[in-house]
Amino acid sequence: MIMLYFVPTPIGNLKDMTYRGVEVLKAVNLILAEDTRVSGKLLKNYGIQTPMIAYHQHNEHSLTDKIIERLNNSEDIALITDAGTPGISDPGFLLSRTCAEHGLKMTCLPGATAFVPALVTSGLPNDKFAFEGFLPPKKGRQKRLKLLKNEVRTMIFYESPYKVLKTLKDFKSTFGGERLISISREISKLYEETKHGSIDELLDLFTTQNPKGEFVIIVKGLG
Repeated sequence: MIMLYFVPTPIGNLKDMTYRGVEVLKAVNLILAEDTRVSGKLLKNYGIQTPMIAYHQHNEHSLTDKIIERLNNSEDIALITDAGTPGISDPGFLLSRTCAEHGLKMTCLPGATAFVPALVTSGLPNDKFAFEGFLPPKKGRQKRLKLLKNEVRTMIFYESPYKVLKTLKDFKSTFGGERLISISREISKLYEETKHGSIDELLDLFTTQNPKGEFVIIVKGLG
């Protein structure tokens, strides 16, 4: 059966790659990679020699129709990103939507994604949660936060080390300094750590401690 595969890749430790993920990447006709230089290291590590081309936010609109054509011509194709599950704050949605519109078969393999381990180790309610990903960098940021002010579910955010302090300050203005949060960084890597506390406490911590690594911030909902 001709298929588009969304294949999760490790977010840190290369051993987090699944056996099935390796099998699929070896078997398909083509791999779409967010950054071929990054993915090339992963493929080399697992002896995967499948042809690979770049597919990312800057070229996905121009390439998607060509990919659909190749799927219609009986080619199996896999999409991977630099780290984690394609489509979760990474390229993948446009291709998924287009395949659905054309009635093409798709499957997403289970595997690595940053927010799940961060949520599980946060110590905050995880029976219901809202995944927000990255906040808008400028336009729409305050509007989005205003909409979330009364959110009762646990909220999940991604953030870069360069914007952690700004985001924590925005959270304090929106949710108040006493709101409980959890911050995880470098998940599945050598220096993985998770910090728990109030917004004020972790704001103080990262004011004195230089933020490094990619961050997942979990914010307790209202109530």
